[in-house]
Amino acid sequence: MNAQILARAGILDLPQVERTAAAIAGIQRPDGSIPWFHGDKTDPWDHVESAMALDTVGRTGAAEYAYRWLADRQNSDGSWYANYTDTPDGAAEPSDKTKDANFTAYLAVGAYHHWLITRDDAFLTALWPTVSQAVEFVLTLQRTDGAIRWNPDTNEALLTGCSSIYQALRCAIAIARHIGELRLAAQWTDAALRLGHTVASAGGFAGQPASEVFAAKHRYSMDWYYPVLGTALRGPAAEARLNSGWDQFVVPGLGTRCVDDRPWVTGGETFELCIALWAIGHTHRARRLLTDAAHLRDRDGLYWTGYVYPDYAIWPEEKTSWTAGSLVLALAVLGGEPATRTVFDGQALPAGLPGVARRTDAPDRRTDALGLLTS
Repeated sequence: MNAQILARAGILDLPQVERTAAAIAGIQRPDGSIPWFHGDKTDPWDHVESAMALDTVGRTGAAEYAYRWLADRQNSDGSWYANYTDTPDGAAEPSDKTKDANFTAYLAVGAYHHWLITRDDAFLTALWPTVSQAVEFVLTLQRTDGAIRWNPDTNEALLTGCSSIYQALRCAIAIARHIGELRLAAQWTDAALRLGHTVASAGGFAGQPASEVFAAKHRYSMDWYYPVLGTALRGPAAEARLNSGWDQFVVPGLGTRCVDDRPWVTGGETFELCIALWAIGHTHRARRLLTDAAHLRDRDGLYWTGYVYPDYAIWPEEKTSWTAGSLVLALAVLGGEPATRTVFDGQALPAGLPGVARRTDAPDRRTDALGLLTS
């Protein structure tokens, strides 16, 4: 049982893992969508993250239902809208009609992750038109510098979003190769490599803009760790990046801040950072962060979105499906779940960047007095 693998991470025991899995599944609507919480919006990216968590704990039927929900609501141009909200009659209607490239691309990660777990070629083939149309939409937004505009109505590219899209393109290429769509795989490989090089060379360590290529979002911790999480950075470059913002974003004993100028730690950022740390071999530090963030766990197995530590206050007072989902995925990589490791490690994904050091499971490097990564 996959939940047993997650318990091997040594953070939660099996009943706790199963309680979290049941809580995420309990948020899923009858139509298959997974909103942030009961009565709230569904966005495609967080919906996929929650579906991946369900797959990881063995609830593959629920995950499949979530992916069918996306397939049924794809726009004719291959995109999805940013948010959907239930109407009184139970139909999901778009509440934000922005067509976000990153939200659209992430289905490829979920679809490949689902296939790695189930090896269900029939479902992957049925989902292929949805994945391919989504990727084709995203690539219409690629600029000449390799970056991808975050929506069709702007020329602005975001480092976090482009890092995630790079991972999604690599998963999409893996799917295309598996089902024999080699022409598309070759085209997408060229686009992915151009994007990956742009992300990897962006610079912009914590507190600094990521060159002129990307919009200035460096106050957000996601801009700090996503080039690692999205598989564009590994080896010394990844360590240098995480080292650059450790003291700026990580609050010892509590977790990771969402932004560097607010005393607010958030579960989603903390758990995603754990995956990035695992990806470069820092498993001990990842486990420590997961332990530090245990104060966000509620008795029902869900996790509060964030905590304002000077006020000793949970804020906002909501427990989101995707916060618990990111926790499950962090447990999966630490516990050794193969599919989740594959999509976040990146070693086995196509379109890897030349010269990127491969991950090892060597012991963590030493830390200095501040807990920063040292070589």
